[in-house]
Amino acid sequence: MILPGLNGFWPSWALLSAVTIPYVTLPVAAVLRGTSADGEAVARTLGLGPAQAFWRVTWPQVRPAAIAGGLLVFLYTLSDFGLVAMLRFQTLTWGVQQAYAASFDRSQAAVLALLLVVIAVIVVAAERGARGSLTRTTATHSSKEPLSAWARVLFITIVALPPVVGVLIPLIGLGGRLAEATTLRALNPEGLLQATTTTIGVSVAAAVVALLLALPLAALAARYTNKWIPALEGAGYLSNGLPGIVVGLSLVFFSLSVIPALYQTVVVLVFAYAVLFMPKALGTARASIEGVSVDLVNVARTLGASRFQAWRRVTVPLALPGIGIGALLVAITTMKELPATLLLRPLGSSTLATELWSRTAAGEFGAAAPYAAVLVVVAAIPAMILSGVRSVAKEEM
Repeated sequence: MILPGLNGFWPSWALLSAVTIPYVTLPVAAVLRGTSADGEAVARTLGLGPAQAFWRVTWPQVRPAAIAGGLLVFLYTLSDFGLVAMLRFQTLTWGVQQAYAASFDRSQAAVLALLLVVIAVIVVAAERGARGSLTRTTATHSSKEPLSAWARVLFITIVALPPVVGVLIPLIGLGGRLAEATTLRALNPEGLLQATTTTIGVSVAAAVVALLLALPLAALAARYTNKWIPALEGAGYLSNGLPGIVVGLSLVFFSLSVIPALYQTVVVLVFAYAVLFMPKALGTARASIEGVSVDLVNVARTLGASRFQAWRRVTVPLALPGIGIGALLVAITTMKELPATLLLRPLGSSTLATELWSRTAAGEFGAAAPYAAVLVVVAAIPAMILSGVRSVAKEEM
């Protein structure tokens, strides 16, 4: 290792920040694509500076997506285990894992897991209050204001820092490991192919199931104001604050007690992924549906379209970028989920994450490198699919 003493709070904070930034940037970018820049231009002509114009005009439009993304970042960080464990920083998830693994007394682990739920409930409630109402304008083409040289350098540095820390540096280390001769000798093509196909299959299935669970709740939260809907939406976010081992063990006990035939089957594994990562689809889908003008839906209804037809022809095409982003986040997170996968995977099967974990735990870093490399490549598949979704959405708009 280049920095063997890299551990503790600050490295954990920096790396978690770098890898979770897409949870905010992706939904905000999806909203900005459907937002007009003319409002800022008018504000500038009235004497406001760039920061003031952004705060008064653009920020209210992207605030729901930004805060929803921030909520996902918080819940992901709250439930993360692998990174903080490798950097030897003790968090609540680390305590839950140790309590489950160290003894047969699960009371301490249950108390820590309950504390995680309480924290998640508080943050979800605060997110609903901070989200506020949304005022949306229709996207139009407008001229872009040129940046000064120092501003361009500053913004490029800020934008490039997370990819450098979260992507480039790990890829350099991985490339060095792959170049070693011991890595090629340790390669197992059959095991690598099996782990890759399993990872892709369960990730796609989890993304589909999570979207099916999230879309009705997202539509209700975006369009209706009944008192019970915010509570239901808040409950939908709570699972993202739980460690995978807690959800995994719960489903192990449930399947063995209620439906033993489903124990250690793909059905239970995919359901666990959907429960864990449904909030990633819920937040972006709600923000995207909320950003579709109700006036457009009303016009479709006056032209004879039913509620479902108006939803299919108006709301879905306009909200599709955000919905696609939700599926992307679910699929990518599923690919690297470890604790629940170790507990629930069918006998004889493995994923790229479990193979990577088992080899690194045994000190076989050369054998682990190919699985890490393929995991990076496979994670690019949802991004390419998302690009196609955006193109289709733009054509229909």
